[in-house]
Amino acid sequence: MARRCGLSEPTLRYYEDIGLIGPIGRDASGHRQYDAADLDLIGALSCLRATGVSIGDMRTYKANLANREETAAEQRDLLLRHAERIEAEIVAQHARLGYLRAKAAVWDARDHADGVAEAEAWQAVKEAAQHLGFH
Repeated sequence: MARRCGLSEPTLRYYEDIGLIGPIGRDASGHRQYDAADLDLIGALSCLRATGVSIGDMRTYKANLANREETAAEQRDLLLRHAERIEAEIVAQHARLGYLRAKAAVWDARDHADGVAEAEAWQAVKEAAQHLGFH
């Protein structure tokens, strides 16, 4: 099961221990037997975990599943809040990437003994540093 859903066995056991999944049925030898509903929930939790959703918000997400119509707005807001966090992370990563590319352009210009390109690259480095919060 762990390989199929992308979560480790200890994570699956932890999720069961804290009530995010289960209780999971067992066969005669004590091995966990996941049914279709378990697999659907585990798949959703695995995706939420991959996007950085907290355990607390996963609990809320799971609780909201029981009352889909009544909690649709809350479920939407929970997911959009995390989408906004990821969008902010993407903006920050683009700023970091811009800085690294500008800095590499300085060294590329220096490698090619191109003083004009190096001066332009240094200007780009200063602008990129401002996007990182350095003034």
